[in-house]
Amino acid sequence: MSLPSHVQTLIVGGGIAGASAAYHLAKLGRTDTVLLERNQLTSGTTWHAAGLIMQLRSTHALTELARYNVELYSSLEAETGQATGFKQNGTLGVCRTKDRLFETERVASIAKSFDIEAHMISPAEAKEIYPAIDENVIEGAIYIPEDGQTNPVDSTMSLIAGARQNGVKVIENCPVGKLERLASGEYRAETSQGIIQCETLILACGLWTRDLAAQLGVRVPLYPCEHFYVVTEPMDAITPNLPVLRDTDGHVYVKEDAGKWLVGAFEPTGKPLRMDQLPGDSAFIELPEDWDHFELPYTKAMQILPDLENAGIGTFFNGPESFTPDLLFALGEAPGLPNCFISAGYNSEGIEFGPGAGRALAEWIVEGEPTLDLSNVDVARYHPFQINKKYLHERTAEILGLHYKPHWPHYQPETSRNVRKSTLHDRWAALNASFGEGMGWERPMWFAPEAASTENVYSHTTPNWFEHTARECQAARKAAILLDQSSFGKHLVQGRGATQFLQRLCAGNIDVPIGKLVYTHMLNSRGGIETDITVNRLGENRYLIISSATIHPRDKAWIERQIGGDENVTLTDVTSGYAVLSLQGPKSRKILSEVTDADLSNEAFPFATSQEIDLGYARIIANRLTYVGELGWEFHIPTEFAQGVFDAVMQAGASHGLKPAGYHALEHLRSERAYREYELDLTPEDTPLEAGLGFTVKLDKPGGFIGRDVLMRQKEAGPLTKRLVMFKLRDSEPVLFHEELIRRDGEILGYISSGAYGFTLGASVGMGYISHAGGITKDFIESGAWEIEIACERYPADASLRAFFDPTGERVKI
Repeated sequence: MSLPSHVQTLIVGGGIAGASAAYHLAKLGRTDTVLLERNQLTSGTTWHAAGLIMQLRSTHALTELARYNVELYSSLEAETGQATGFKQNGTLGVCRTKDRLFETERVASIAKSFDIEAHMISPAEAKEIYPAIDENVIEGAIYIPEDGQTNPVDSTMSLIAGARQNGVKVIENCPVGKLERLASGEYRAETSQGIIQCETLILACGLWTRDLAAQLGVRVPLYPCEHFYVVTEPMDAITPNLPVLRDTDGHVYVKEDAGKWLVGAFEPTGKPLRMDQLPGDSAFIELPEDWDHFELPYTKAMQILPDLENAGIGTFFNGPESFTPDLLFALGEAPGLPNCFISAGYNSEGIEFGPGAGRALAEWIVEGEPTLDLSNVDVARYHPFQINKKYLHERTAEILGLHYKPHWPHYQPETSRNVRKSTLHDRWAALNASFGEGMGWERPMWFAPEAASTENVYSHTTPNWFEHTARECQAARKAAILLDQSSFGKHLVQGRGATQFLQRLCAGNIDVPIGKLVYTHMLNSRGGIETDITVNRLGENRYLIISSATIHPRDKAWIERQIGGDENVTLTDVTSGYAVLSLQGPKSRKILSEVTDADLSNEAFPFATSQEIDLGYARIIANRLTYVGELGWEFHIPTEFAQGVFDAVMQAGASHGLKPAGYHALEHLRSERAYREYELDLTPEDTPLEAGLGFTVKLDKPGGFIGRDVLMRQKEAGPLTKRLVMFKLRDSEPVLFHEELIRRDGEILGYISSGAYGFTLGASVGMGYISHAGGITKDFIESGAWEIEIACERYPADASLRAFFDPTGERVKI
């Protein structure tokens, strides 16, 4: 087949990601598409995938994407005529420890939200399902009968067949050498078979995506890691109906493979390798054996399957896979490059996520925006430093192991640390801070007593920092705390068109007096929340936009995407220019008054306003805001002045009970006050009205805003059928985190989006969206019997449309 000179959509990469994108685009009528593969289809990493199919994930958002794999693979062969090798022989996930059993029970609860059949079973029952296991090694197991396995090559070729049947052209042995964006906005690819231009470009090249995307200035932080499995000789104990065995505590998975066992590993520490260490001329890459590295997981496999001790090994396979620094794949439109899309970095789970990701990407391209919440996997989430190869080399070794390590709440990465430091880092270290990492930033998470250990001891219920965090929370409620929030994303929007531009994007009214702070959101066309920001009007045509560290690159990409070619608007990232200290608590005014001559009274400095004030020797921006539910200020300090300001505030606060506090305390305090957090309580699937943030929306402001029509229809339709509701457990012992099921009169209506133990309230609190076709009213909330299901156990809870702590917000305005 000859290479056309122009096409509507060009897909680079013939593995599972590219094949799924091509298939789903064709199903949506986008058939003027060409897929290019540098060698043979599936030859990159798809061909050596294990082909495990599992629907359940640790979050609802990822489960929503993953569970489509069973639906697609089970019907694909009948549609295309190409066999897939898919069989629903089930998954058996065994648990060696009580902690793993608890974690697995949490996942089993998620299954109930999706009507996915999942059973928690005893060791003896696991033995009945899988006779070869040693049931004495485990505490229990989960059995998911509709999971299974598939043949990766056959499944990919079936997707290719479906794409071809709908008009997609597929060309093999056609490597792309050079990519560029033309002045017209189209993309030009130089290949071994000629030049092709396209309107829409999709890079789905697996390991090679990072370097190819870099030609266009796109950040896709992928890094290869060796991935190992062995295939035994045939054995009598291995029957075709055996489920896929996942022994995460043993770092291994085992599947039946033509009467043999395929034993694969996600060992505790992976083995990363540079791209130049890969054989450049090989289509189907195989790397040298390394039994020393594979010894630990294989020894563990022999513990759970004693028959392996006498098994002959037919094959030792080692092949490369690509990983991302957060163990989530990269999907979506590249920041700053309209109609350039990425689908890569599947962290050894391309066969499982490929169907859902391909469908989601195709819908995004055809509809012009995502049709579901993809914020966690959006390629726009990455910071520039994350393509640093040293950073990726070290982080990838840890990331591979995290597949099967316990998924502890608030786990902190151990590799590639001290990447970004606040100028106050050494001050916090001297106060015995235990640091965590957020998008590379070192941030105090909690403070240990003098000379005590700052090491994290994780738990699904009460980690070792709870007692210390409790003291920090008590200080916030009774005296004052000081937090470092320098990792805030800060963008300066300015220009003659800045006000009109932000009015069009923001649901709130930002055409306010200079010095007024506006908490607002930018919405998509469905009314869903794309950004959760605070806007500070600094001047007539100057605005400072503040967002959280973890989402600020995505916020920047969203805002830049909306700037029209004729709009006089500029966007500048000024994050590094300001350190941010947050002084919070009922004594914060007294403390601040000792280091500034500004009038801090309510009349002179009301809530949600900003002033330039002198603090110590510095001139700073002081914002009267809180994310903990107390009187307080956030100081935006020119970085070079931050240490002096810190010293002055700490010295002034010593006699008032001021304590340093970390991000754990912030999480517990904001949960008590029911302050929302983006990616947890607010997503592109949630409108401000559903989130209980209608007060931030100005439906009648001149000119309207993106998403206004949807909110108008919601408001006019009567009681909302989906709402964010606050919950407090009646039992003081259980701990909420997120993803726990919400039940009303026994019926599942939703799940907890975020939760934490309320040290002020003496019980766990959480927020979660519930859905009810008849509408959700105050009476509906108060008339039901509510329970929260944690790891398959139900706990009675009180429900409210307002926060359980200071529901009227009086404390922030004292």
